[in-house]
Amino acid sequence: MSRPFSPRTPPSPSSFFRVNGKIRAREVRIIGVDGKQLGVLGLGDALNMARANAVDLVEIAPNAVPPVCRLVDYGKFRYEQAKKDKDSRKHQHANKVKEVQLSPKIDPHDLATKVEHAVDFLCEDMKVKITLKFRGREMQHTDVGFQVVQKFLQELAPFGHPDFEAKLMGRGINVMVSPLPRNKRGKNPRQAEDIEQASVDAHPKAHANHYNSPPNERPPRPQPPEVKQGGFVNNPFEQLEIHR
Repeated sequence: MSRPFSPRTPPSPSSFFRVNGKIRAREVRIIGVDGKQLGVLGLGDALNMARANAVDLVEIAPNAVPPVCRLVDYGKFRYEQAKKDKDSRKHQHANKVKEVQLSPKIDPHDLATKVEHAVDFLCEDMKVKITLKFRGREMQHTDVGFQVVQKFLQELAPFGHPDFEAKLMGRGINVMVSPLPRNKRGKNPRQAEDIEQASVDAHPKAHANHYNSPPNERPPRPQPPEVKQGGFVNNPFEQLEIHR
């Protein structure tokens, strides 16, 4: 029998806290609702104190001797932990560095694609290391490489700024780009296109009418065909002549 696959992303640490009756220790050190330490109590007394304050008893330090528990609403506690996890992930992204490699003879289409990738990284609060490598006799025309790097930096100006000027190191040019603060950073154009496309996919008829029909004008209602008195609509025998 095959074993289930383990998830790629580890579960949040907030899911490992024992609460109320799931706590196994006989004695626990209590932290009150106001954050003050209340000393060591038996588990039963600690649970009674939690009920008296209309909160939960949450074990926050199970490896301590005795374990440390906190009197807090468990829903509020999980919200705070999730917020801390999110902030820590932001700092991890800020510490990550993505590398984008260029060449002096790079095609304009390839350059635009690499610009899009670098913008994606900067909008995710990651640093971007730009590396341009020279091969063979390309070292005789380093000015061309600097022009390519400067053009690349100009495209990234609304999203990030270089930490230092581009430098020639060995057979290549290196420069590090850090993301701008979110309130000063431009919006990722690819994300805006994805949102607009999702809106079109969700309401295709509304967008079709919006672009195909003139403003403030409704299409005319179809009129029902006239019905002759004593006849039928679309009578195929109406035009036939009867010879007697």
